[in-house]
Amino acid sequence: MPDERPLRLAYLSYRSKPTVGGQGIYTRHLTKALVDLGHSVEVFSGQPYPILDERVTLHQLRSLDLFNDAYPGRFPAYWEIRTKADLLEIATFSMGTFPEPLAFSYRAYQALKPRVADFDLVHDNQCLGYGMLAIDKLLPTVITLHHPITVDRRLEMAAAETSKKRRSIGRWYSFVKMQGRVARRMPRIVVVSENSIQDIHTDMGVDLDRMRLVHVGVDPDLFRPMPGISRIPGRLITTASADVELKGLRFLLEAMAKLRTERPEVSLTVIGRARPGGTSAEMIERLGLADAITFVTGVPDERIVELYAESELAVVPSLYEGFSLPAVEAMGSGTALVATDGGALPEVTGIDGETVLRCRAGDPESLRRAIERGLDDADLRARVGAAGRERVSRLYTWRQAAVNTVTQYREVIELRRATAAREQGDPHS
Repeated sequence: MPDERPLRLAYLSYRSKPTVGGQGIYTRHLTKALVDLGHSVEVFSGQPYPILDERVTLHQLRSLDLFNDAYPGRFPAYWEIRTKADLLEIATFSMGTFPEPLAFSYRAYQALKPRVADFDLVHDNQCLGYGMLAIDKLLPTVITLHHPITVDRRLEMAAAETSKKRRSIGRWYSFVKMQGRVARRMPRIVVVSENSIQDIHTDMGVDLDRMRLVHVGVDPDLFRPMPGISRIPGRLITTASADVELKGLRFLLEAMAKLRTERPEVSLTVIGRARPGGTSAEMIERLGLADAITFVTGVPDERIVELYAESELAVVPSLYEGFSLPAVEAMGSGTALVATDGGALPEVTGIDGETVLRCRAGDPESLRRAIERGLDDADLRARVGAAGRERVSRLYTWRQAAVNTVTQYREVIELRRATAAREQGDPHS
């Protein structure tokens, strides 16, 4: 008879920005859903720290916070360096490499080493630092890998304007080699889409039999239609890290500029932060879009739901997505979605003209036509929005994500038990 006792879980997230970016959102909602199922969860996170359900304990594993929003890429003062992990972080940073995953994995190992008896399993949210190999020897370990960061590296290098910039990007992303080496040695990798499974296998060399598909989700009671709020004519909404090439915001800005030559009422709400002096800020100024675009950050989910309700169309202009939480949140809200064919987006969003209005990734003219198609047809928007809501409610909920994730936990725990029994010569294992 399978063991159905509640599990004691240590959940790791090297950074967990609470309102923008998939890691913090995944951490907050999955851990809440796990607690709702009766399991206990303690989260170990570096800065920025997540917002968590009150039943979930947070352990702050402080990093040097070299890439905070106020001072990205800062060099720390000597008195800030107090531990071996701090030394490792600054040494890795000094070589031009993103240091957080490696340093966090060793901080997590030091935090978990004296507490092995307190947990049944460790769940790592895409850190994949070398310290995870030591943690896996302490406790059964499951990794979530949303998509291979090799894709981010490839897209940013392709967009680099000089060979010097490409070399710099290559050094920055050299931590990806570490993540591949660690992933290939982990017993179970949870992946959020079939597309990502194939890309992780191709780019990182992870065996297919080590990976399992577990979709992420949305809270359909939170992200829901709000018929009492009127949609603003021409209003678009997107969630995008302003200067991350993978998210494709620059293609949406180009499409916006073309749309506004004939539709001056078109406006855009961006859930995210604009980097002063960044590529997006420069494009907005050059294209004359400053009065048509509003950036919103740090607001609660309830306000984001209202922003969806005010918009005629939601847009996901990404060049690539491993899943796309913003897509399913928009669909859950009943707002008609325009999305590219990048990465897993077709798999997640469904059929063009039924649950989504699709366009080609990296093609601002295709994106413009898809937006125009939605703006011109109120009945189409209503049908796509309602069908998208139904699809999300049926396939993508956090409760179902938690149930399926727990199945992976129990399989890995049983695999560890069986392996230990064989090593001890148990003939019944």
